[in-house]
Amino acid sequence: MSDFAGFPVAALDFYDDLEVDNTKSYWEKHKATYDSDVKAPITALVAALAKDFAHDGKSYKVFRPYRDVRFAKDKTPYKTNQGAYIDVAPSTGWYVEISARGVRVGGGCYDMSSERIAVFRDAVVDDRRGAQLGRITNKLTKAGWELGGETLKTTPRGYDADHKRIDLLRHKSLYAGKSYGFEKVIHTPELLDRVRADWTSLRPLIAWLGTTSSE
Repeated sequence: MSDFAGFPVAALDFYDDLEVDNTKSYWEKHKATYDSDVKAPITALVAALAKDFAHDGKSYKVFRPYRDVRFAKDKTPYKTNQGAYIDVAPSTGWYVEISARGVRVGGGCYDMSSERIAVFRDAVVDDRRGAQLGRITNKLTKAGWELGGETLKTTPRGYDADHKRIDLLRHKSLYAGKSYGFEKVIHTPELLDRVRADWTSLRPLIAWLGTTSSE
């Protein structure tokens, strides 16, 4: 039985206020709220999901709340969302987050090396594998998923601009996402089943992307 009981309304309020006052003083004053209403429930959620989605049935990652500001113009110290992740290949797996805008889920490949991009594009132009990815992404978009990822504005070098899968060829990362927003379910234990079902629908995409990794 899962320990996940849903996200309290206080979790949304915490991020509403953090967006206005992203300071160390705010964080220290409200850290107990973060620990109990944000970190604890998202950890319980992803731990329960790991039983079905992690390679070993238990591994997952809850991201640190601190921003890396070393090379950033924006020096605000804290992330305005809390994410958690289960990977099945380098930079490839399932994601869930909570922020002031509610709960969002997704999955795919979030970062590709230049070598992996080359493998990905070779697979996209392959008659069988490329067509398979096209069917997968079409099915997801028809089901309400939004495709995302870093893309080129121009045609990748060495490929035809009129290729039937040129939109996929432009991708340097590829994932699908969906927002639950403020639906009542995010405050209930039933959110676990909702995320589990949506992550399951992403299995074909993640499995396909996993084949482009040599690790």
